[in-house]
Amino acid sequence: MDYENKLVLAPMVRVGTLPFRLLAADYGADITYAEEIIDHKLIKCERKVNEYIGSTDFIEKGTDNVVFRTCNQERNRVVFQMGTSDAVRALKAAQIVCKDVAAVDVNMGCPKSFSVSGGMGAALLTKPDLIHDILTTLRRNIDTPVTCKIRLLKSSQDTVELARRIEKTGVSALAVHGRKVADRPRDPAKWNEIADIVSALSIPVIANGDVFEHHDFHRIKVATGASSVMVARGALWNASIFSPKGKAHWEDVKREYVRKSILWDNDVKSTKHTLREIITHYSCLELPEGKAVIKSENLADLAKVYGEEEYYRLVSENRFSLTGHR
Repeated sequence: MDYENKLVLAPMVRVGTLPFRLLAADYGADITYAEEIIDHKLIKCERKVNEYIGSTDFIEKGTDNVVFRTCNQERNRVVFQMGTSDAVRALKAAQIVCKDVAAVDVNMGCPKSFSVSGGMGAALLTKPDLIHDILTTLRRNIDTPVTCKIRLLKSSQDTVELARRIEKTGVSALAVHGRKVADRPRDPAKWNEIADIVSALSIPVIANGDVFEHHDFHRIKVATGASSVMVARGALWNASIFSPKGKAHWEDVKREYVRKSILWDNDVKSTKHTLREIITHYSCLELPEGKAVIKSENLADLAKVYGEEEYYRLVSENRFSLTGHR
């Protein structure tokens, strides 16, 4: 996995599923992070090849619950991001998935309570010994590249010291979100503090924060000196941000996302969540489109909302002919 001059899709819970990752890649994303998945959840899974849609699924044993879905098309660019607070459990989870992904990343930046309360995400930032234990255990026992994503600490010096310690574990790259744990999305990202980390390390640093237009990729790269650039909300609102040709209209991007969700049989709740985020940014959920999305109970309903009934029918018929069952 090469981390030089790459455009990277950030991990986003309930958004970074297979259809959205492939959508971003189609528009020019070089590396695509999956949504964070907790190690507890993955170690309850078994790997199954899904001939019905051509994917590789990690399914919770005894259920039909798909915890992680990937496919051969993204094998060389998808990053599995894990939430963990224990080295042994992290390794057990990584060993289940590492042969099907390009890299394994440990989430050390999520400030949300569901992560922090379990000692995961940003809670790790105050536990350098545990960070070292988790990363070195993964590095020594799997051949897949290992990385992690952090936030800024209280002072730039503290962040640099932590970053240097992380570098010593042998990770392939470090992603840095230019905000502190207490910062809100509306607070400006501190690109200058990312620059401090870049100048202190020899491994590639991936800069993240306040990238909303394609030209921002160049701006943050120049400002920080980072090897690569990661984008979250800018990609969520319009995945064509990765395209050097300029953004496509968000309505067209949204429709293409719906088609990919149908093709890859994405979880309808995940698809609806992503659509609601896009609609809320550009429009309003109280308008007919938003209400129709909220009411949709399955992908067939969403196909009707976006005029993709014929596409849905063709995909369904193709699966029927391939497998002999619906």
